[in-house]
Amino acid sequence: MSSQKEVFAQVVSLLKPFVKSPEALSNVTMETSILKDLKVNSARLVDVVLEIEDTFGIAVKDDDADKVKTVGDAVNLILAAKG
Repeated sequence: MSSQKEVFAQVVSLLKPFVKSPEALSNVTMETSILKDLKVNSARLVDVVLEIEDTFGIAVKDDDADKVKTVGDAVNLILAAKG
């Protein structure tokens, strides 16, 4: 089981190719908004969720994917799915 800190680091890493504001990545926290702060557009957020599924070997339901607004949301979703 990965720790929150490990999952957080992996999420930040997989977000890098999608982020339009690289300097924002240096200040990422669990509360950082993926759409607003990191400037990832909503269409690309779907790609982020697919990347999460592939990276962590989990399936993310559409309802759950819609709730991913912050980096912390993604981390918590992964931790919950990994059990």
